[in-house]
Amino acid sequence: MDDRALVEAAFGDRALLSGAAHASAVERVVAALDRGELRVAEKSASGEWITHAWIKQAILLFFALRKSEVIEAGGLEFFDKIPPKRGLEKSGVRVVPPGVVRYGAFVEPGAIVMPGYVNIGARVGAGTMVDTWATVGSCAQIGKDCHLSGGVGIGGVLEPPGARPVIVEDGVFVGSRAIVVEGTVVGEEAVLGAGVVLTASTSILDVTGAEVVEHRGFVPPRSVVIPGTRPKRFPAGEFGVPCALIIGQRTASTDKKVSLNAALRDYGVSV
Repeated sequence: MDDRALVEAAFGDRALLSGAAHASAVERVVAALDRGELRVAEKSASGEWITHAWIKQAILLFFALRKSEVIEAGGLEFFDKIPPKRGLEKSGVRVVPPGVVRYGAFVEPGAIVMPGYVNIGARVGAGTMVDTWATVGSCAQIGKDCHLSGGVGIGGVLEPPGARPVIVEDGVFVGSRAIVVEGTVVGEEAVLGAGVVLTASTSILDVTGAEVVEHRGFVPPRSVVIPGTRPKRFPAGEFGVPCALIIGQRTASTDKKVSLNAALRDYGVSV
């Protein structure tokens, strides 16, 4: 049996993890994730994102195999099942103390992790900045040349295994304290303003035309997005419900390293 078949069998019957073959398959899959040879989700030739549920199953089984132990890093002490990632210098990845990349995550050469966090199963592309206190949740896929500003929360989607993780495609700028969760896809070179919250049910309203165009779970490429509200009537009265507003498109004059304020200045919006 190949590793996928062994993992899927063990996920259906965890008693199989007591056998060397199934346990070793789980270890190999997570090791391959750590080296970047496997990834939880990848873009197909048609542009659709495909989630590999069996790889997420392997991560869940990996937790079942591991026992918490004391982990020391200089003067810091941790007590956990999963150790920090090793070999950062050889990988060409800069991690600023006390930033943490967990074993089983893959960070491409040239990426920088400030005092933030990258969880198991996640992937961060080359040239991307994970800024201070930004978090990249389990299995999230972050593209190349992105900037996750201070305090950004990229949600983890480990369970259920078949669920799509959060996807942030190449060249995206995410403003401070923005939150992206529940398998939302942010298209290439989009700009999310500070404080934008995107969930699977968030209304993402394109207000650039004569009529509103609504999206859910997807931000079109090169969109400039800010927080907004829309009115909704409840029994107690009418109130503003949070949404996200697409107010324009990134212009040709703004490159991938543009600051958030510069990208929004074209539309007379400050955040």
